[in-house]
Amino acid sequence: MGTKAIETLDMDVDKLLELLNKAFADEWLAYYQYWIGAKVVKGPMKEAVIGELLEHATEELRHADMLAERILQLGGTPLLEPKDWYDHTECGYEVPSDDFVAAILGQNIKAEQCAIDVYKKLLTLTKEGDPVTYRIILEIFEDELEHEEDLQSLLEDFELLRKKS
Repeated sequence: MGTKAIETLDMDVDKLLELLNKAFADEWLAYYQYWIGAKVVKGPMKEAVIGELLEHATEELRHADMLAERILQLGGTPLLEPKDWYDHTECGYEVPSDDFVAAILGQNIKAEQCAIDVYKKLLTLTKEGDPVTYRIILEIFEDELEHEEDLQSLLEDFELLRKKS
């Protein structure tokens, strides 16, 4: 990013870079949580759940790419070591130790709700001071809202199926 472009930001760029790197770490961990969940999930509606998890994994990877690009534009460096993701994450990573459909869906819903909170705060922070980052965060935020809705719908379908059995 050019010097003048950075000067136009009405916020602490170092603090913004720190928060963007936290979100970057979250996205990588979310990608892996979805991807590995799709590999190990078992139970009724397994194929529908796998499809949804893999679709979300792809979108989380895209989010990580968007954040990395913005971090670089702002003169920062995305976290270079995967081990650093754990030190910077807001939402963490939940091992899919229970591979049953309902448990996998539940842990991913919880992760999406955390991501929604993180991006809501970033939207508030960047709304006035950095319109470019704001638009990027808004796009990711909208995806995370959709992910939560998709997962909750699958869980509701699963619960209905279970009640009929």
